[in-house]
Amino acid sequence: MPQTFKEALNNKILVCDGAMGTALYSRGIYINRCFDELNLSNPDLIREVHREYIKSGADIIETNSFGANRFKLKRYGLDNKIYDINKASAVIAKDEARGGVFVAGAIGPLGEGIEPLGKLSKLKAKEAFIEQAEGLLDGGVDLFVLETFSDLNELHQAYLAVRELCTKNAIEKPIITQITFEDDGNTFYGVSPVRTA
Repeated sequence: MPQTFKEALNNKILVCDGAMGTALYSRGIYINRCFDELNLSNPDLIREVHREYIKSGADIIETNSFGANRFKLKRYGLDNKIYDINKASAVIAKDEARGGVFVAGAIGPLGEGIEPLGKLSKLKAKEAFIEQAEGLLDGGVDLFVLETFSDLNELHQAYLAVRELCTKNAIEKPIITQITFEDDGNTFYGVSPVRTA
């Protein structure tokens, strides 16, 4: 992988790995467990999942950090481990990638409603995303993927957080953003694909 992510993207179609949560569940890790914490307590299991996706031909693997934010980790009493869990997720993925595939720092929704639809302020949301992204950045991710968002306001805060953190550290990292859509073709909040573009 001598070329940058942007160069690779210009040269070919890049294939991402599959869902980490599904892979862990299929290995007997149940949904009442904090999947993100496994970066600390069972890193070999996370390595195994990454290894299988790489063997399957993935060009990009995502860190096991989808829900590793202060709000979701607090439910498990782990909100004091945000940095450690995120950094470990990046280090594990980078070790398995061995320079052969790209590592994307995975960031998902906070699990809290953001203003104007929820009680959480945009500032607090952005702070939480920065907190999560710091560990991923320090762990050496090649890019970020903001995934499975249904609220554009929340996605915007996540994007601003990552961009601000990278700028502060004088590092340029690509950011991929993903929106989920319902059966009617709109987001959960009724936003059409045209408005998300």
